[in-house]
Amino acid sequence: MIDLPVAQVVAAARAAGIVRVVTVGTDLATSRWSARRAAEHEEVYAAVAIHPNETATVTAGVLADIEALAVLPRVVAVGETGLDYYRDHAAPDVQRWWFREHIKMAKRTGKALMIHDRDAHADVLRILESEGPPSRVVFHCFSGDVAMVKQCAEAGYVMSFAGNVTFANAQLLREAAAAVPPDLLLAETDAPFLTPVPNRGRPNAPAQVAHTLRCLAELKGMDLAVLCDTVTATAARTFGPW
Repeated sequence: MIDLPVAQVVAAARAAGIVRVVTVGTDLATSRWSARRAAEHEEVYAAVAIHPNETATVTAGVLADIEALAVLPRVVAVGETGLDYYRDHAAPDVQRWWFREHIKMAKRTGKALMIHDRDAHADVLRILESEGPPSRVVFHCFSGDVAMVKQCAEAGYVMSFAGNVTFANAQLLREAAAAVPPDLLLAETDAPFLTPVPNRGRPNAPAQVAHTLRCLAELKGMDLAVLCDTVTATAARTFGPW
């Protein structure tokens, strides 16, 4: 990620109609990188956090460094934070402690909370409820089912879909996307992963979100321009004002 030609990525995104992007940190080094790139490019904003898969290798003192970044004006979210029970890079109890600390940080800084949730839906929702969620919560790369969509919608959580919603074998995810209220929907890359059809298998980039948006519009039976306007408004409400 750190070697990407950011200006070229931003230009390609702009050519595809994507005018703002949020680049995401997963540890202290990438969070600092994301904040620097946001300061250098007017189309770029940042999210900063310690990813759950990184929590076994850092000390609690890193939280102060992350929070120092989180208060910067072009840092719009605390994330990716959350729980990942798919991989065993960090013990679940360690992940849960760090998730709680990031929730507190998002509330202290007034920034959106960007959640990584992989095979941990019940615990993520339980911890959010017990801690009291920030006013703005985004489920990055949403992977739940229709029942979880309903739970998130009732709580006012935003659900963001990546390019895997375009995959032919992702029927349950497509059903979930169709069930999301339009004003709680976002689209993203998870770059360089989850590149949407028709470019699946190639490195992902912000410009590819255009394909994901077309798929979401089809799934929801919405005019593409209307969906784009709705997603833009949701992004501004969640991460803005720009």
